[in-house]
Amino acid sequence: MKTLHVLIGLVLAAMPIFVLAAESESEPDAQTHHQLMEEIIAWGRAQKQKGEALSASSGLVGYADISTRPLQRVGELVEVVPGMVATQHSGEGKANQYYMRGMNLDHGTDFSVYLEGMPINLRAHAHGQGYLDLNFLISEVVSAVHYAKGPYAADRGDFSTAGASSVELYDRLDAPFIEISAGSDGYRRGVSAGSWDIGDGSLLGAVELLRNDGPWELDADVKKNNALIKLTKTMGESEFTGLVTYYDNEWWSTDQVPQRAVRSGAIDRFGFIDPTIGGESTRANAIFSFEDEDYLWGGYISRYKLNLFGNLTYFLEDPVFGDQHEQVDRRWIYGLHGEKTFPLLDNVRLRIGGEFRYDDISDTDLYLTTARSRRQVVRSDDVQWASLGTFAEIKWQATEHLRATAGLRVDISDYNVDANLAVNSGSDWESNFTPKISVAYEVGYFAELYLSWGEGFHSNDVRGRTISVDPLTGDPVPTVPLFVDQEGAEIGIRLDGWRSVAATLTYFWLESDSDLLFVGDSGATEPSDGSERTGIELSFFWNVDQHWAVDVIGSWVDSEFVDVPRGQDHIPNAHGQVIGAGLTYVELEGLTASLRLRHFGEAPLIEDDSVRHGDTSVINFGVSYQFGDWQVGLDLINVLDAEDDDIAYFFESRLSGEATGVEDVHFHPVDPFSFRASIRREL
Repeated sequence: MKTLHVLIGLVLAAMPIFVLAAESESEPDAQTHHQLMEEIIAWGRAQKQKGEALSASSGLVGYADISTRPLQRVGELVEVVPGMVATQHSGEGKANQYYMRGMNLDHGTDFSVYLEGMPINLRAHAHGQGYLDLNFLISEVVSAVHYAKGPYAADRGDFSTAGASSVELYDRLDAPFIEISAGSDGYRRGVSAGSWDIGDGSLLGAVELLRNDGPWELDADVKKNNALIKLTKTMGESEFTGLVTYYDNEWWSTDQVPQRAVRSGAIDRFGFIDPTIGGESTRANAIFSFEDEDYLWGGYISRYKLNLFGNLTYFLEDPVFGDQHEQVDRRWIYGLHGEKTFPLLDNVRLRIGGEFRYDDISDTDLYLTTARSRRQVVRSDDVQWASLGTFAEIKWQATEHLRATAGLRVDISDYNVDANLAVNSGSDWESNFTPKISVAYEVGYFAELYLSWGEGFHSNDVRGRTISVDPLTGDPVPTVPLFVDQEGAEIGIRLDGWRSVAATLTYFWLESDSDLLFVGDSGATEPSDGSERTGIELSFFWNVDQHWAVDVIGSWVDSEFVDVPRGQDHIPNAHGQVIGAGLTYVELEGLTASLRLRHFGEAPLIEDDSVRHGDTSVINFGVSYQFGDWQVGLDLINVLDAEDDDIAYFFESRLSGEATGVEDVHFHPVDPFSFRASIRREL
C-alpha cells in the first residue's frame, strides 16, 4: 500500500506537465464534440465540474447514468458514488449495509443522504445511529445524485464525514409510462409515472408496487408500496417545489447464518435459523422549498414507523426461549433549512445558512421476544432531540485560475431522554465547531488541482449520553460523548472536457477519535478505538461516441486502529479495495445495454486479522429495446452466478442442541443468478 501511495503521488506531481503538453491538441474540436454528445444523451458524469467543484472527490451522477444501470435493489443508487458499496444482510425492507473509504458505515453512521433538502438518516434509531433506509425512493424518477466525500463542505454536518449526497427528482418526464416487471424467485414489480404542465409549473406523480420472495428457503414475501407527488411552480422570482411521498413495506428475513451450520449440512447456503424474523416499516414525508439565484429555504415533516425482529446469536443468551428481539421506532421529524449568498466584492461571495431539526420520538424500544411474541422490556424510551446547525462559507476567486473556499460550521444539540429505567434518563445540550478549507487551481484548459482539509463529526445516540446502567444486567456503564470528532484532508486532480473524458484521482486521509456507537441489539453502548485511514481513489468516465460510454472506479484504502498494541490494529469489515466498471451502449430509440462489475476486496473480521472475509465480485447485465411507445427489457443479476458473500461477521452464537456458544463466521450470500423481464408503455 505504501508503494502504491508513492506511485500515485508521483502521478499527481507529474499531471500538470501532462496537461500542458496535451493542450497543444485542438481545443475547439474537443469541446464541440463534447457538447454534441451532451445534446444527444444526458450523462451526469459528463456535466462540467471544473471551476465549480469543492474538491476532487465531489461530483454529479444522473440522467442516463442512472436510467441505464441494472439495479437489484433501490439502495444500490448510492453506488453511483465512486467507491460506495451497498449490501444487504437481513431482508429487503431493512436499511442497506454501506461501505466506503475503508469504513463499515453500518446503516449510515458516516454517510448522509438528503432528498430534495430533507435528511433521510435517522438518529437515536431503535436499530442503529444514523439509520439510512432508501427503500422509499422510486429509481425511475431520480434525476441526479450530487455527492461530496470528506468533511470539507460547511453545509453538511452530522453523519457526513465519509461522504454526503443529495438526491434530486425530475420535475417532469418526457412522457407518462407504465411498466410491469417479473422474474426469478417470485419477483413482481409495477411502476407508473407521469407529469403534466400546470400553468407556470408541472405536476409529477409516481406509484410503485413490489412483491418478491427472493432465493431464500424462507420466502421473503416482500410487500412494498410507494407513491409520490411533486409540484414545481414558478412564483415571481422564485421556484416553489412541493413533494409528498408515502411508503410502507413488510417482509420476512433470512439473516446472516453461521458457516458451521452450512458445512454440517444442517441448513442450505440460502437457509435460515429463525423462521420468524423480519419486519414492517412506514414513512410519509412532506417537503417544500423556495429557491432563486441567491437564496434557498424550505422545510419538511416526516412520520416514521418500524417494527424489526432479529436474532443474531440464536440461543446464546437464553437456551430456552432464544435470543430473538424486537426493535420499535415511532417518531415525527420536523425541519427547516435555508441559505443565502451575498456578494462582498467582485471576486468574493459569502454564503450563510442553517438547518433546524426536531425529532419527537415517542418509542425507541427494545424487547426480548420469541416467535414475535414479547417476553421482556429491555428499553422503552421517549427521546426529544432538537438541533441547530449554522454555517458561513466564503468563496474567493483570487485569480483567473486560483480559487479558495473557507467555511465554519456550528452545531448545537438539545436533547431529553425519558427512559423506562429512570436512572438512564437525562437531558442536556452541547455544541460543536468544525472549520473547513479548500483550494482549487485550474491547470490549462481541462484540468484542476485541489487541496482540501476539514473537521467533521458524527453524533452518537443520546441514550448513550445519558445511560448509567446496563438495562439487562444492571451493571454500571460509562457514558459516551455526543460528538465524535473527525478530521480529514485530500489532494486530487480532475480532468474535465478533454476528448469527452471526465476523470478524478484523489489521495485522502481521514482520522476519527472513536467509532463509539449505541448498540441497538443490546440496548447498551460499545466503544471502539480511534482510527486512521489513508487511500487512493480513481474515477474515470469516457463518452466514447454518441452511443458508447465507459466508466471505471477504484478505491484502495489502508485502515487501522491507532494507539493499540501492534497486531491488534486491524479494523473489522474495513474493505481495502473497491473496483467498479461499466460498459454502456445507448440509443435514444432502439437498443440500450449495460454491463457492470462490482468488486470489493477482502477484509479482516477481527482485530488480529486471523479471520478474514473473502472478496466479492458480481456482474450484472441489462438490455432493453424501444420501438415506438413500447419498450421491452431484461436484467440479469449475478450473471456468472458467483457464490460470494454480501457481508460476513465473526462473533459467538449458539445453535439449538449446542452445549455452549461457538465463535464462527456468520455470512449472508449474494443473490444467485436471476433474471427480470419488463415491458413498458409510454402513454
